[in-house]
Amino acid sequence: QFSGLLGTVYRRGNLSFTRDGNSLLSPVGNRISLFDLKNNKCETLPLATRLNIVCVGLSPDGSLAILIDEEGAALLVSLIGKCVIHQFYFHKPVHSVSFSPDGKKFVVTKDNLAYLYHAPGKKREFNAFVLDKTYYGPYDETTCIDWTDDSKCFAVGSKDMSTWVFGAERWANLIYYSLGGHKDVIVACFFEENSLDLYTISQDAALCVWQCDTELDGLKPMPPKDAAKEKKAAEDDEELLEEPKGEEIHGKADPSEQETRNKVKYSRVAKYFFNKEGDFNNLTAAAYHKKTHLLVTGFASGVFHLHELPDFNLIHSLSISDQRIASISINCTGDWIAFGCSGLGQLLVWEWQSESYVLKQQGHFNSMVSLAYSPDGQYIVTGGEDGKVKVWNTSSSFCFVTFTEHNSGVTAVTFTSTGYVVLSASLDGTVRAFDLHRYRNFRTFTSPRPSQFSCLAVDSSGEIVAAGSQDSFEIFIWSMQSGRLLDVLAGHEGPISSLSFNPMKCVLASASWDKTVKLWDMLDSWRTKETFIINSDVLVVAFRPDGKELAVAALNGQITFWDHENAVQTGSIEGRHDLQMGRKELDKITAKQAAKGK
Repeated sequence: QFSGLLGTVYRRGNLSFTRDGNSLLSPVGNRISLFDLKNNKCETLPLATRLNIVCVGLSPDGSLAILIDEEGAALLVSLIGKCVIHQFYFHKPVHSVSFSPDGKKFVVTKDNLAYLYHAPGKKREFNAFVLDKTYYGPYDETTCIDWTDDSKCFAVGSKDMSTWVFGAERWANLIYYSLGGHKDVIVACFFEENSLDLYTISQDAALCVWQCDTELDGLKPMPPKDAAKEKKAAEDDEELLEEPKGEEIHGKADPSEQETRNKVKYSRVAKYFFNKEGDFNNLTAAAYHKKTHLLVTGFASGVFHLHELPDFNLIHSLSISDQRIASISINCTGDWIAFGCSGLGQLLVWEWQSESYVLKQQGHFNSMVSLAYSPDGQYIVTGGEDGKVKVWNTSSSFCFVTFTEHNSGVTAVTFTSTGYVVLSASLDGTVRAFDLHRYRNFRTFTSPRPSQFSCLAVDSSGEIVAAGSQDSFEIFIWSMQSGRLLDVLAGHEGPISSLSFNPMKCVLASASWDKTVKLWDMLDSWRTKETFIINSDVLVVAFRPDGKELAVAALNGQITFWDHENAVQTGSIEGRHDLQMGRKELDKITAKQAAKGK
């Protein structure tokens, strides 16, 4: 059973706080992680989409979530049972999804349209995604959604620099309204609390404040006669269409005077600019807390601002990284602000009043290359191509220390038998030992001539460290106590791929791409004790915990077992049947391709 995800805390998509404000949902690739900030725990839900998740919609009661991937495939997920309830395909990439505050509807934006769906209820339904209305208006792709507090209306921002206010029902005095006033893509739009007044924010760091001449209570329902006529017209249209579109609402950017008579009117009361110095003017994310009137904006330079609206007073301005801030979310009390940076895979939760971090996590921003469990299974150490060595707690799934001393990719990591020392080998020509009591690099082992180390092993006493080189084909042996180089073992004719010490005897096994495994006797001045010829490049070698058998994995997909005392092969596993050549999605099926697979 899948239990957790380590190594990455955020990839892309929007962050969302749960209803109680104590937990944070973060999309990690095609999965979703739930960070419990009060109990300092993280769990990854045991479900996955086919592709990376780009948007997450959370129901107001916190029981349901809609996860949508890059191609528009959606999962309706129960956060209580942690299971998939329903699957749906939107046919095109979706930009954003948002539930109404009363939980009865949700809006999805794709292309230049907004779709209003009936939200799944508490009872069992044949289809959980029933389309209610389709809204036309923007000319370009839609980017963001916000609802009024009573779920009567919602606003949609677009890349065509306009913002549209639509009625969730057909109100006599508000069906649609188009707002301009910006010179760049709309990043976010927010309604004021219990009001139709609106804030719109564009990518060139401009904020417009819009005032409405009508209160929410002033929205009048449409006369039943007109509503029935509209509904019949919509039903007639639907019979002609293959794909149901529900009721259609077509908005016009410049309606005639007759159409705007006795309708809601908006006026722009203010326009503010965030300071234009440097890279500040590329605004990438924003969030607004209605009760405290707190606006948080994030920029491409990694800077974020806190403003109080409607007077636009600056409270804070801070830099959290040098990468673009991709997503911002504020919890229900307005105390905690979550930031996601997709470039570095960073996830931060900031308590703005005390100016302290509640959570600060970052994954490897390149591939993870190697990992090892600690002897007691409590920790996992990982090494990445970004040169970082990270130690993770397996029960909380958090990284609690990162070592950045290496200047190049880390190729191998391991714990000593005590579990308090982590060793790492790197392409920068060093092997480093880190102390988990004081979190410091207390030993650095180097070779006489610079070598790129590809593998690493430490003996059961923790006194002898061995590393294999991928360019000079040699094995280097050091003393942990003194840090001195004890010996250099030559004999292999290809890069060293793996090393393993026998837990019971003073024997080191080395595997190489030269199709051999060599055993070296530590007590007999590192003489070669035995050489096993394998019929393919050797990738990994490992001793059984009792030291009586040796397992060797090779490039041809075969695992062989050896009785190393008597140099006899005792068995093998044919892995090739499981690792059969796959077919790429875009490959044509031809005779040649079929033969290749066989």
